[in-house]
Amino acid sequence: MERKKGSSVERVLQIVEEVAKATRPLSAGDLSEILDIPKPSMHRLLQQLQETGFLRLDLQGRVVCGERTHKLVFHVWKNGAYKSDREAVLQRLSQHIGETVGISILDRLSVVYIDRVLSNWPLQINLPEGMNVPIWASASGKLLLAQMPTSSLQRVIENLEPYALTKNTIVHKADLLASIKQIKKQGFAVDDEEFIPGMVACAVPIINPERGEIFATLFTHAPSVRKSLSELQAYIPAMQEAAQELSQLFSKMK
Repeated sequence: MERKKGSSVERVLQIVEEVAKATRPLSAGDLSEILDIPKPSMHRLLQQLQETGFLRLDLQGRVVCGERTHKLVFHVWKNGAYKSDREAVLQRLSQHIGETVGISILDRLSVVYIDRVLSNWPLQINLPEGMNVPIWASASGKLLLAQMPTSSLQRVIENLEPYALTKNTIVHKADLLASIKQIKKQGFAVDDEEFIPGMVACAVPIINPERGEIFATLFTHAPSVRKSLSELQAYIPAMQEAAQELSQLFSKMK
């Protein structure tokens, strides 16, 4: 079936849309075939999108989303429909656990906090929204790594250069892969003072209901002097219920 030709603006948006929803990085040839755009035109449009920061090339020369696309998604999530509903879910969970909770997404080799509700304790660890956290040293990061296809995970780990942030940070790639394998089995991840000394954390997946894959994580963290890691893990069932609510909200946004 021949695809109906659109305006140049529509074609640009279609390219960004296809790259954003793809389960793997796409080549210019892939995009040309999917969108029925001649290869010379596709290369020209891709060049413009790279120059403006909406797309970029990965290490294999494939097309992936750029910094401006990630920021656009962040702002749509923050200010879009169901923002108050999402905050209500987080507020209830924070009150139940008695600690800070939030939502994070993957941004290249970092984790970005995009939503957060603070605990009411005077003593708390301030990790502001928009902050980038190393993927190998956080519960959310390891959980997002665990959701990657094996081939993609291997490429990421090969190009990763983990360094120690605390005495508990996992810096050996073999140990990191073993940890990720365990996370895949159990369906959640923990941070045992691996990112910040004296902080423990847990994370559970938020699933895209249409595609059955993780698109974000729901996390909680606490000073270890107030809650041990095992005490925090006791709230994982409640976190999973809240993550299901957030997943349903996501489906309504579509």
